[in-house]
Amino acid sequence: MPSSTAHVATDRPARYVRQLVSHMGHRTTTEIAGDGRGTITLSGGTCVLTPSGGHLDLIATAGDVEALAGVQEVITRHLLRFATQEELAVEWTAPVTAESMQIIDPVIGDYLLTHCTPADEVLQDLVVETREATGGASGMQISHDEGAFLTMLVRLTGARNAVEVGVFTGYSSICIARGLAEGGRLLACDVSDEWTSIARRYWERAGVSDRIDLKIGPAIDTLRALPDEPTLDIAFIDADKVNYPLYYEEIVRRLRPGGLVVLDNVFLGGRVVDPAHQEEHHVAMRRLNDLLVRDERVESVMLPVRDGVTLARRR
Repeated sequence: MPSSTAHVATDRPARYVRQLVSHMGHRTTTEIAGDGRGTITLSGGTCVLTPSGGHLDLIATAGDVEALAGVQEVITRHLLRFATQEELAVEWTAPVTAESMQIIDPVIGDYLLTHCTPADEVLQDLVVETREATGGASGMQISHDEGAFLTMLVRLTGARNAVEVGVFTGYSSICIARGLAEGGRLLACDVSDEWTSIARRYWERAGVSDRIDLKIGPAIDTLRALPDEPTLDIAFIDADKVNYPLYYEEIVRRLRPGGLVVLDNVFLGGRVVDPAHQEEHHVAMRRLNDLLVRDERVESVMLPVRDGVTLARRR
């Protein structure tokens, strides 16, 4: 499903949103949110209008390129009709799909990596060995800046009781374990003896192996076997996406008040925002992302960190 955006300079963005939503609401479905964002749903697609200081942002989506052009034409025509006191320039970007969506620009990505506390020799060596040993699968390893983010979250929460769903070669395990308070333990869940054998060696090198309990087997079984009590301080979910909703449910019910669950890859490379992608893991992640907004047990925030990271804090 292609999308396109336009950044329209104007001193009256909120006014245009109200006018368009009100006028077009007589013939199509429209909605305006409490923060002033407007949504106009046409037969061929949708346009979201967001007022900001000094500009109006437009996001158009549709089922195909032809339908997208129709949405752009309708929104542009009506917007210009209401612009009686200024001359607006509405220039749409070329259509993009999830496959061509660039979540983080490479330049920004490199800047992020070079502007956080540097990785030590253990983590650097682990990155190299993971790349050499796992080939294309090495993309499952979190980036260094996300690892530093994890360590900081663990320290900020004062966590002593942590869970990780999805170990791979152990990079995130090291980052979590290093942040644990004195006497803290990490329960690490994975199904691969091969990949976690690499993890074990690097846990030893990092001096955190005594804090990590590795459980090989389906993570859902390991989680369900835990005491059904709110004892977890923090959890990190970075495993098979289809089962994210199951992992989340088993973890959130065991989080202490103030406990935190961190979910990785909530963007799925941009595919969560493109309804054209309907594979099981896409559908599961969309449902979980929607659930988190409505789940009264937690307060949550989704961050544009790498492939998307959601933090959900138990109330």
